[in-house]
Amino acid sequence: MTADLEEKTDRYERMFADALDEAEIAVPVETPLGDAAAECREMAESYLADGRHFREEDDLVNALASFSYGYGWLDAGVRMGLFTVPDDSHLFTM
Repeated sequence: MTADLEEKTDRYERMFADALDEAEIAVPVETPLGDAAAECREMAESYLADGRHFREEDDLVNALASFSYGYGWLDAGVRMGLFTVPDDSHLFTM
């Protein structure tokens, strides 16, 4: 079971980091929607950092949870139109 959790945690970290790299803010930054996009990105980046901290501490459950929550923030921003992503990306629910 630990090997499966370790593999899944590492895979989610890679996918989440790649997704952050692909997501570009799609709304004017000086608007309320720009503020919302910045907040979604900040939350996602914070969860990525938290997950990496937990991973370094061998706390795989909290690392995976952090990566998953952060991914959720980013994916929600994409679905709301705050971010653009490549059409052929497999990293987002569209």
